[in-house]
Amino acid sequence: MLKYGFALIAAPLALTASLPATAQQSPTDSLSKISTHLRSMSTMTANFTQTDRSGQMLTGKLTIKQPGRIRFEYQKDANLLIVGDGKALTLIDYDVNQVQRWPIRNSPLAALLNPERDLSKYGKIVPTRNPAVLSVEVSDPKRPEYGVITMVFTKKPGAPGGLILDGWVSLDSKNNRTSIRLSNQRFGAAVSNSTFNWDDPRRKTRRKR
Repeated sequence: MLKYGFALIAAPLALTASLPATAQQSPTDSLSKISTHLRSMSTMTANFTQTDRSGQMLTGKLTIKQPGRIRFEYQKDANLLIVGDGKALTLIDYDVNQVQRWPIRNSPLAALLNPERDLSKYGKIVPTRNPAVLSVEVSDPKRPEYGVITMVFTKKPGAPGGLILDGWVSLDSKNNRTSIRLSNQRFGAAVSNSTFNWDDPRRKTRRKR
């Protein structure tokens, strides 16, 4: 099961097809608007559908608390959890009692979970067919092993910064591609830090021996 999570956090949606530049907001203005949204979004919950490059789909609930906290709670039969605690991302596979952990900054998700990150240095706007849709591709040219993430936003009055995150595609250094589509996005609800705690299955395994 771990391979599905790796592709996710190691990922353009159909909305990101080309459009003449005259119908688009300027790249600088678009990047500024996306940065404003990420800084304004204190918390978000949503349902997600994850699809890997082989077409396998998993669903679950996403919770984000800025800065740096994220939780992917997968459907029950997946028995998989991904949690970010503000510093590191942890992938837990309860089927095989396996845990892997690495710094958030080494993941494409750093673009989403670090609202102070300067998108003008790491992001470029991807033209879309719909002027109400903004798409940004973020990568670190000095760290290609960290992968690439392409995030898609829809303009929505009343949402933080006037945008709503529709999903993203992540691509790791081994070309493992995973797409996330979001629905039922809700912002600003109180989210406890304990939401991002997790049980270590390795401890249970050791106790049984």
